Amino acid sequence: MAEKFLMPKLSPTMEEGQISRWVKNEGDAFEANETLAEVDTDKATMEMTALSGGTLLKILKGAGDTAALGEAIAIIGQKGEDISALLAEASPAAPAAKKAEEAPAPKAAVQAPVAAVAPTAPPAVSAPTNGRLLVSPIAARMAAENGLDLKSVAGSGPNGRIIKRDIETALAGASPSARTATPAFTPSTVVGASAYREEPTSQMRRVIASRLAESIGPVPTFYLTREVEMDNVLSLRKAINASQPESEKVSVNDIIVKAVAMALRKHPFVNASYQDRTIRFYEQADIGVAVAIDEGLITPVVRGADLKGFVEIGAEIRSLAARARDKKLQPEEYTGATFSISNLGMFGIKEFTAIINPPEAGIIAVGAATPTPVVRDGQIVIRSIMNITMSCDHRVIDGATGAKFLDTLARMLEQPALMFA
Repeated sequence: MAEKFLMPKLSPTMEEGQISRWVKNEGDAFEANETLAEVDTDKATMEMTALSGGTLLKILKGAGDTAALGEAIAIIGQKGEDISALLAEASPAAPAAKKAEEAPAPKAAVQAPVAAVAPTAPPAVSAPTNGRLLVSPIAARMAAENGLDLKSVAGSGPNGRIIKRDIETALAGASPSARTATPAFTPSTVVGASAYREEPTSQMRRVIASRLAESIGPVPTFYLTREVEMDNVLSLRKAINASQPESEKVSVNDIIVKAVAMALRKHPFVNASYQDRTIRFYEQADIGVAVAIDEGLITPVVRGADLKGFVEIGAEIRSLAARARDKKLQPEEYTGATFSISNLGMFGIKEFTAIINPPEAGIIAVGAATPTPVVRDGQIVIRSIMNITMSCDHRVIDGATGAKFLDTLARMLEQPALMFA
């Protein structure tokens, strides 16, 4: 029996998904657990699979289209079945009264209410040339990575939107010189308002905006900043790396992750989260490490960082960061941190504040360690000074609690042996 195929929940934080591409075409048969399409979620590109075998009778959401959880994106069933009634239900023009009277839908990909959806994407058309280009996030990234001029690509998505398959087609047929060509620029004596282009907001960027707005509003946040001498950490890193192969060298950030994890064990209120009527205390330190990718920010989690050594932490962070940039992380690898670290020191940033990632109670912002003249024992000496700023959820962390945690962290970084005391 024909039924609607609904947008499934592919990650814990997903509220809607954007169809990257359909692996199966209309009329194609498929088996249980076979991939039907690839979907861009808030954090990664995930494969959408069928729960049972059948035939893809109609695609309701084409490549580049966005659908809410539980929204119909296709119709599946047996070849030759009459799907006119299901198409009428999926049409935006379907009367509300009819929808209220309809019987419960058969089990589809997920158990969720079915919403009105747009018809399938129109045939391929050329991308607009009036200064506005409609481009999917994946297509934009692929074009940038391959030096492809988007103005030369015909979009086959809705309203001429350029999607992933258009870039793949263009790259397959383009000569090497065409791939690296620089768009021509013609000076003009008439200067008017700037032309522009708009790109649909990626799922990742939407969730980042939503979660950060959720944090900065309801969460009462205060900030604490502390200077830390990093000379001993730099010496420790040099000593460790002297015996490590190039691919396994430890970074300063790896040592900071370990120090934060060990400091959290001594300050349980910092390794906690506010749960309305309770405070949840975590038994291990799961550290979220912010990683910048093309479409925004993702925070892979180093589980049990307090139980791991510097080399193991470094190897895990490199693996997580690489898969984050390739959008290959699984949901459990980027959710559920107990505390987070954002480090912009490698970009020359000396000091900044970071926004708490709920429900965590805190995050530290790490700046660059720079040679700085300081007074020690009445003498002016040069030390590598790093600023760390902690953002605290005041519902869990009081000022004194946050200050004591920062003091413990600073002492562990200044005397690394204290991490193991």
